[in-house]
Amino acid sequence: MDPDDTWTSLRKQCDSLEPGAELLTPVSERPFGIERTAADRIVVRFGDSGERQSLWREQFVVFLERLEEEEAIAIERLQPGVEPYASVVTLSDEYAVDDGTISSDPDAVGGDSPFLVSAADARAPRERVHDDALLLVALLERLDADDPAALDTDSLTDLYVLASDIQHGSDRLRRSAREPLLERLGPDQRLHGRYGTVRRTTRERRRPKDAETVFAALDEHGIPREWVTGIDRDKLDVVLAVTDLDEAAVYDIDEDVYVQKTGVDEDEKYSRLQGLADRIDDLDDAEGRSLREDLDDIETRLEEALSNG
Repeated sequence: MDPDDTWTSLRKQCDSLEPGAELLTPVSERPFGIERTAADRIVVRFGDSGERQSLWREQFVVFLERLEEEEAIAIERLQPGVEPYASVVTLSDEYAVDDGTISSDPDAVGGDSPFLVSAADARAPRERVHDDALLLVALLERLDADDPAALDTDSLTDLYVLASDIQHGSDRLRRSAREPLLERLGPDQRLHGRYGTVRRTTRERRRPKDAETVFAALDEHGIPREWVTGIDRDKLDVVLAVTDLDEAAVYDIDEDVYVQKTGVDEDEKYSRLQGLADRIDDLDDAEGRSLREDLDDIETRLEEALSNG
């Protein structure tokens, strides 16, 4: 394809990306978004630093000429400055990634890049918790969650999945706040926030030293070794694997039945969020403002509940 046509195709693919979508650099996996395109450049912004960078048309030509000469370029050989160019090139319907290389591919599909991250997947962890909380609030507003057994199966499944996602997401946020808090907490100090209080707590976790050290210490104090020897579960499992010994003969087995979340449709959740936002925008100013205030109030109450939990 003519360089001008290739450049036009790349700009078209960049302009057609859904708002919020990101690309990853192939080697360093730095996320960046397309800010705008121009006649001579594509302007991107890196999500990890906020750095803005112009990807110049002339440099794309150089990269594509090299690609034509070598027929394929190994991704692992890409230099940091070339990585964003390579990511954008894979948006074209002329090139594809296969077996760790970028090469010309007449069967490639425009926008079908392994380095493209959808808007739903590109959200930061805190954004996911926020969005899941809004979805749960919207669900609770129309369900009688006080009587789960009366809910239809779809609603009950959605309730379980959203509650699970919020639990895991908020727990990750809690862990991310732990280290900064520990740096600010003295041994006997308490820190008070709007929703609660935290303090430093120390737990001891013990694990046995190696057998030789333990037995030497026991021998030194005249303690019989058999007092501390017992069944090694790992060794017992090996015996079960290589013999006809029945598991029930050596284990008391209790069956615990529970519900396991096996999948989450992030695209559907994101679409539902967009639908909620669009419905608010369609309302007149007074009603829309009132609904936004209600949502803000719900978010505040939800934050309080999560903090107390």
